[in-house]
Amino acid sequence: MNTDLIFDNTEVAFALKTDAELERAYYLFKMISIEPLVKIGSIATNLAIKAHLPIEGLIRSTVFDHFCGGVNEDDCLPVIKRMYEKGVSSVLDFSAEGKENEAEFDSAVRVTLKIIDFAEDIKAMPIAVFKPTGFGRFKLYEKVSTGATLTAKEQAEWDRVVNRFDTICKHGKKKDVAILIDAEETWMQKAADDLVSEMMRKYNTEKPIVFNTLQMYRHDRMAFLRKEHDDAKAQGYYLGYKIVRGAYMEKENDRAEEKGYTTPICGSKSATDENFNAALRYILDNLDTISLFSGTHNEDSCYLAMRIMEEKGVANNDKRVWFGQLYGMSDHISFNLADHGYNVAKYVPFGPVRDVMPYLIRRAEENTSVAGQTGRELALLSKEKERRKEARREKAV
Repeated sequence: MNTDLIFDNTEVAFALKTDAELERAYYLFKMISIEPLVKIGSIATNLAIKAHLPIEGLIRSTVFDHFCGGVNEDDCLPVIKRMYEKGVSSVLDFSAEGKENEAEFDSAVRVTLKIIDFAEDIKAMPIAVFKPTGFGRFKLYEKVSTGATLTAKEQAEWDRVVNRFDTICKHGKKKDVAILIDAEETWMQKAADDLVSEMMRKYNTEKPIVFNTLQMYRHDRMAFLRKEHDDAKAQGYYLGYKIVRGAYMEKENDRAEEKGYTTPICGSKSATDENFNAALRYILDNLDTISLFSGTHNEDSCYLAMRIMEEKGVANNDKRVWFGQLYGMSDHISFNLADHGYNVAKYVPFGPVRDVMPYLIRRAEENTSVAGQTGRELALLSKEKERRKEARREKAV
């Protein structure tokens, strides 16, 4: 199969967008491409939220509607249905961040359980997701990661975190819905990794249900992957991994410099790319025991996965291999992959507008900082706008 340049097909990529939606996406990415504007906008938005100014309407009609599916699960259903008509599944992601109390953690569990029930009933949603810090305090994960002795109160709190993980993973297995667990900052990640590995041992006995996330900008993740694989083979359970490049690079490097330790982040973008592709190859070489969710907006890595699958005789729609991108980004990858029969899922964030703002600000900053990302989006949107104009001209003749 010739996979050359399939991502250049803008007619497939933007088939779901009306002319008005195409125009809005173009101007949104145009604004995001201006770094000072993004920084000023992020600061102003944070201040407006803290001052309780009525800005939800403006946010809802711009960045929120582009990058989020809605304010609740039901609100997302039209988005889910439309994408699935083009073969793209959805991963509903409750993206309210920065919660710190037990009632909010328990509420996040209830929302995630509801999403799993949704996923059982809706074919377009085969996967659920949660963040470790959605179920427990960051500082608690950090303390557990260091191996420090917990107070009796902290131990009881950690036991509740473990129970929340177990509740979700058990429900995922019961409903046959895969559970993706996101990765976060390195100084809290060991506790989360250990807990996810425990869930894998418990629930991945017949096939992968629980998936951990590997941030491949960390130079230690290949060694971690190999060790986890050895453990799984020795103990007879399956692994599932979402691989991503990573989301906290500046924060990681700044903390390492401030505290005087070697940064856990690869020394260059090319080293990160090599690390990501190494994990991709390793998992595709071991599909009998590891399933893959390749979470990337990098075209080269997608083409690499497609080539490896073809060389190994792995069917495009093999359920052990998924590709994933964020809603509102890289439609040229998602919809063209789906058009060629691959398993594709968009992460569809949702939640109250104010609660989702940290996520939206991070998306804007990410698009500004990732070399070529916004430029590529703009070029493809421009190409599709021109293609539609030309199609209308030809029709009018």
